[in-house]
Amino acid sequence: MDKNNEKLHVALLFGGDSSEHDVSKRSAHNIYDAMDKSRYDVSLFLMTKNGIFLDNEASKRIFEGEAEDDVVKEELPKLDMNDPLAPIANLSKTKNIDVFFPIIHGNLGEDGTIQGLLRLLNKPFIGSAVLGSAMSFDKDTTKRMLTLAGIRNTRYELLTPQTAEAFSYDQLSKELSSILFVKPANQGSSVGIHKVENKEEFDEALKDAFRYDDKVLVEEAINGPEELEISILGNEHPIASHVGSIKVPAEDAFYTYDNKFVDASKVEFDIPVDIPESLADEITKMGLDTFKTLGLKGLSRIDFLVSKEGVPYVGEVNTLPGFTNISLYPQLWEATGIPYTELIDRLIQLAISEYDHQSNILHDFKSLDPKDQEL
Repeated sequence: MDKNNEKLHVALLFGGDSSEHDVSKRSAHNIYDAMDKSRYDVSLFLMTKNGIFLDNEASKRIFEGEAEDDVVKEELPKLDMNDPLAPIANLSKTKNIDVFFPIIHGNLGEDGTIQGLLRLLNKPFIGSAVLGSAMSFDKDTTKRMLTLAGIRNTRYELLTPQTAEAFSYDQLSKELSSILFVKPANQGSSVGIHKVENKEEFDEALKDAFRYDDKVLVEEAINGPEELEISILGNEHPIASHVGSIKVPAEDAFYTYDNKFVDASKVEFDIPVDIPESLADEITKMGLDTFKTLGLKGLSRIDFLVSKEGVPYVGEVNTLPGFTNISLYPQLWEATGIPYTELIDRLIQLAISEYDHQSNILHDFKSLDPKDQEL
């Protein structure tokens, strides 16, 4: 894509139909503020909580402080909801978009849905494609892929509404560990996740987790002192940031939604973290191997649990990590030597590079015989 030194037009997609709607709005603000406006024209598209994109003008009004509910009530009646394309119709109002930057966390944003739409639009977009996004968002599929690749991750059992009655806390605690984590397979930001230590807590946790997904993981607990994180950047040849750590307040069982996004005042971030070089090297290798195994592109933050014995386990993979003021993905790169604005530049160039690469892949038969090509 040669723009002859013209500004690139970037469409920032944010909001979404998930528990991370407001987190996405904060991420979008930070990204917008960090973008070099001498290099980019930026259009904004907020996806409402019921999955409908607002146009650039309405999205800007919300960006600038107007109440989202008020703007939505005013804008939605303008759409013909009998039109099957009504939810995405406002994307067509803005012309000549060069690159899409989706920062919709969770449902619809990280599960391959928005990636499929952008592929149909035949435009470059930041982040992984459909398959990598979908596999990484589904914790069960992620763990199956990592296990096949020989990448260490926590042991677990998968429960569904049809199979849940066959499992009990006593059985699972003997098989896995006395302390268990119950989590929906397809959900983000620790929503629906519970740490359980007895049958009563287990039963309540299952009930809550099944509110968010039909697949629930019951995992062993790794009782290390902290959670470690690493950021990955790149396509075919990704690089890794320094390793950082999160220490949650002693009264909290784990890194919850509240201490991620509501009150992080008692959460301690150590970036980069002082750990043995051998552990940092192992986490770096596991992070890069995970990124490649899942076929990821552009960016990812990978969370690790470390046992008291110093053994790391891949916890979760985030293909569109947060960019809020306390988000670890940009903080880790800042500590590694890539400031926020440069990080955005690199992500945009990686999106264009991946688009160019995919454009050269054939999807129809083409003979290698020069005589056939002359016909």
